[in-house]
Amino acid sequence: MKSTQSFLLFLFSVTIIISCKKQDEKENSIKEYNQLKKASWFLGNWENNSKGAIFKEIWSQKNDSSYFAESFVIVEKDTVFYEKIDLVETNNSLIYIVSVKDQNKEKPVSFYMTKSSEKELVFENPKHDFPTKIVYTKITNDSLVAVIYGKKDGKKMSELFPMKKTN
Repeated sequence: MKSTQSFLLFLFSVTIIISCKKQDEKENSIKEYNQLKKASWFLGNWENNSKGAIFKEIWSQKNDSSYFAESFVIVEKDTVFYEKIDLVETNNSLIYIVSVKDQNKEKPVSFYMTKSSEKELVFENPKHDFPTKIVYTKITNDSLVAVIYGKKDGKKMSELFPMKKTN
């Protein structure tokens, strides 16, 4: 009888240990999105008022592996440019996916992160017409500059978008 009780106690102990180990493994298997974290300074509302136009970019966290943004330009109360951006981490890579209203049949275009540092992220798609390169540079906690590069009509071009955080 005593050996049966000892065996049951042993079996119970082993079951508890295995159960705890599986719980630890489950907790440790929560995926970290380290590439996406590099862009956490994108989050918030960004704006630039210049030359009669208001440029805005509004970033929020969509889920654990992606951010979402809307970017638009307003001139005299009319939205003259609008795009949606998804910044997605997949397979330890960061992809900047943009859909522009009234361009490319509004099909998304992907740009892949080619360089990253604490204050700069570079995304490229050499097969796209314009832009082929998008660079975000953090100047301070409340200011950044986005620059797009490429060729238009065979000439190298760039457009600069300095922004201040509004929230």
